[in-house]
Amino acid sequence: MSQTVYIIVGPTAVGKTSFAIELAKKLNTQILSADARQCFKELNIGVARPSENELSKVPHHFIASHSIEQEMNATIFENYALEKTTQLLDKHNSLVMVGGTGLYIKAFCEGLDLIPAINPEIRMEIIQQYEKLGLRWLQKELSVKDPIYWEKGEQKNPQRLMRALEVFLGTGTSIVNFQNKNKVVRPFKIIKIGMQMPRELLYERINERVLTMIENGLELEVRNLIPHLHLNALQTVGYSEWLPYFEGKINIQKVKEQIQQNTRHYAKRQMTWFKKDPDINWYEADQMNASQIMDGPTV
Repeated sequence: MSQTVYIIVGPTAVGKTSFAIELAKKLNTQILSADARQCFKELNIGVARPSENELSKVPHHFIASHSIEQEMNATIFENYALEKTTQLLDKHNSLVMVGGTGLYIKAFCEGLDLIPAINPEIRMEIIQQYEKLGLRWLQKELSVKDPIYWEKGEQKNPQRLMRALEVFLGTGTSIVNFQNKNKVVRPFKIIKIGMQMPRELLYERINERVLTMIENGLELEVRNLIPHLHLNALQTVGYSEWLPYFEGKINIQKVKEQIQQNTRHYAKRQMTWFKKDPDINWYEADQMNASQIMDGPTV
């Protein structure tokens, strides 16, 4: 049997963690996370990191493995994941990857688009302007300078917007023109499994999970991170909503509602990304079992 990486994808709260553990145990292998937030050791409740009980069932990698002080991006993940995959496939015939960060999974499967090096001063200038003038300035700047990306890309993710603006200012052309040029063929088989459920049920699960996070101490977790709230790692759902509350501008009910809403929007963006991938084999989350997946089609 050829070496195989099973990749479990889907929106947040759909049940990827528990199913990945079931599949990894069936395959007698380990799990490699592809979540851009669960890799930070300082973030726990707000990123729905697997519990200690779950982590004890199967060895996990890229969970609480880095600090929020460290730079993290798709290129760093690609290098980390490929090295870890090589090590694990030497011991096991298969590996389970699980996560909701589409760009990280794309980097692992296909390699990243070859974008020329950009003068770091351009990046710093954009960051300074963004911190001074906010998201609306960034959106307007990009919509005027790079309407090609503005039509196709994410319009509310400041990190993606800053990257797109950086590339345009540094190269004179849209980041879209660098995308999907060269797909790398990996030396192992890849099976992509998508987990989905009716939107109403998923949104109900998201709303309940946010309430559970707050009951479990999310506010204290974020308070302890106040000195680091300016870092990119914390410009994310579950953390950025708390600052107005700490400043006395909104109440706790508003925080709950905003986190729930932003998480629902995040789940929708995840599904939009994954539904564009024709290689993903989709299953209803409540009807899946590990045995049927092990016989699934391959990329």
